[in-house]
Amino acid sequence: MASKLDQLRDMTVVVADTGDIDAIRKLKPVDCTTNPTLLLKAAGMEGLAHIVREAVTWGGTQNGSREAVISAVADRLAVSVGAELTKLVPGRVSTEVDANLSFDTAATIEKAREIIRAYKDRGIERDRILIKIASTWEGIQAAKVLQAEGIDCNLTLLFSLAQAMACAEAGVFLISPFVGRILDWHKKAEGKDFGPEEDPGVISVRSIYAAYKSKGIKTIVMGASFRSAAEVEALAGCDRLTISPALLEELDKDQGKLERKMSPDAYGTVPVIPATDERSFRWALNEDAMATEKLAEGIRAFAADLRKLHDLIGKQIEQTAKAA
Repeated sequence: MASKLDQLRDMTVVVADTGDIDAIRKLKPVDCTTNPTLLLKAAGMEGLAHIVREAVTWGGTQNGSREAVISAVADRLAVSVGAELTKLVPGRVSTEVDANLSFDTAATIEKAREIIRAYKDRGIERDRILIKIASTWEGIQAAKVLQAEGIDCNLTLLFSLAQAMACAEAGVFLISPFVGRILDWHKKAEGKDFGPEEDPGVISVRSIYAAYKSKGIKTIVMGASFRSAAEVEALAGCDRLTISPALLEELDKDQGKLERKMSPDAYGTVPVIPATDERSFRWALNEDAMATEKLAEGIRAFAADLRKLHDLIGKQIEQTAKAA
């Protein structure tokens, strides 16, 4: 019998949640996605050492303040890693806008345009790239502008139906609802464990999926942030799932039968659909303690890892300058 990973590929587009070149080469996902946390890990990988060296060396030739140069090197590194990933996957590579721009629509738009231009300079067209943006109101409005320009977006840190419906109204290409982080919050808040069918993260993604399919919304639903293979299996049939290498390996070794749980023709109970204007969005998010807390926590975590990446780059630039 085919592995559960192969069975999953027959019903869902499998995306690798990593910047690990070797893992992607081995597991052969259709797409791959990165974020500041994964990019920080990638910067320490032997297979990407030459990319880090090139970006740091390039940074040593740039003018401007130390902070501006470090930021430019980080952007170059992100695009360089993304460019390598486009050689390994047939589909899209997601590249994330800086988390510290999550509440600045204009700056997010400009940063996204810069990323697309940087890929274009390397001969990589926009149809291979997704711009990854946090699902704040400001981020969603930036995505609306970018989508109108033909720049496809992946809205991340998504924890609620209100966020999902605002993204759909904005014409976003893809959303990444976070399964595991929703589960984390409820386990802590309620002091108990949940099986796959009662997992709040699984239920949230199924609810969003049902809302989209019932209204013929084309925005792709890509479940993300999994804590176990059981969570992945509970969402088999979802449009896309972005999965860590460890869980991909686990699914690849499992020869059991994988049951399809989701289908555009049988999407289950449709939830009450929230309004998508700004006032309604902000109120719905405020009323959802889990979504409010996890969105803020996620932005802080990505921003912290971006600072760590900047610190690492700064030290390497200084070391390179001393050695010259």
